[in-house]
Amino acid sequence: MLVVGRFVAGAGAALVLISGQIVLADITTPERRGRTMAVYQGVFLFAVSIGPLPGGLMAEHYGLRAPFLAYAVAGVVAALLAWVFIPETRSLRIPAVAGTASVPAFGGQVRILIGHAGFMLVSLVSFMNAMARTGGLFNVIPVLANDRLALSADRIGLGLALASVVGLVVIYPSGVLVDRYGRKFVIVPATILAGLSLLLFLLASSYAWFLAGCVMWSIASGVGGAAPAAYAADVAPSGMNAAAMSAFRMLADLGYVVGPIALGLAADLAGANVTLAGTALLLTGTALLFARFAPESHRA
Repeated sequence: MLVVGRFVAGAGAALVLISGQIVLADITTPERRGRTMAVYQGVFLFAVSIGPLPGGLMAEHYGLRAPFLAYAVAGVVAALLAWVFIPETRSLRIPAVAGTASVPAFGGQVRILIGHAGFMLVSLVSFMNAMARTGGLFNVIPVLANDRLALSADRIGLGLALASVVGLVVIYPSGVLVDRYGRKFVIVPATILAGLSLLLFLLASSYAWFLAGCVMWSIASGVGGAAPAAYAADVAPSGMNAAAMSAFRMLADLGYVVGPIALGLAADLAGANVTLAGTALLLTGTALLFARFAPESHRA
């Protein structure tokens, strides 16, 4: 039952997150899309970062069922607020110019997007970042920190929590940079910085260097967090925001599934050092591919 409940929760989270990004793509213009996406992601990251605190307190004082009950009540309240106060934006995706060709069916829209080099490359960038996060940061790096630096679970957890906090601080300024200087101006350096942070973990010889790696990763993920979604919305043809954002999220989030399996297997076969170095190389290569072949979608 716990696994079934986790599956339902994951499916619900996917529906809500992608619907939210579609709404933002519908109501924003390219001039402010980066900042708007940054606010949306910043709120999400804040909730993810702060949620374990009340959850742990409720579990400690009222039992393990309490967090589930509280989440159920909060979810119902959030659903009611969304139903009442969030307007429908589907009409904004319908071409308003007389004589404009009708939008193809959803499958046809996805095929059009897959044929767009920039869309596929930005999806690859997000895929690689997701794979590095779940496979590297959450699986290989804790093992490496424990084996090489003899760090306890609480010290490793503190470093990873620090990463979430620093990422939250820089996410809105990164949205401003995205809108002012362009999407590629942020996406490429942030992806390369993520790769360099993995190398820093690889070379870390003390807890201070481990924390430095956490901070570098958090800056990279915070700075580059909203830019790929803004890029995907930019390149979506008129009337195709829903197909663009859902296809983008699906392709990108495959990294969350592939990462732990692929990098865990690689760590068993070749070792953690080779796995992290290879992941860093893949991140850097993806950034360079995007820089070379993806067109800039917006620059103020």
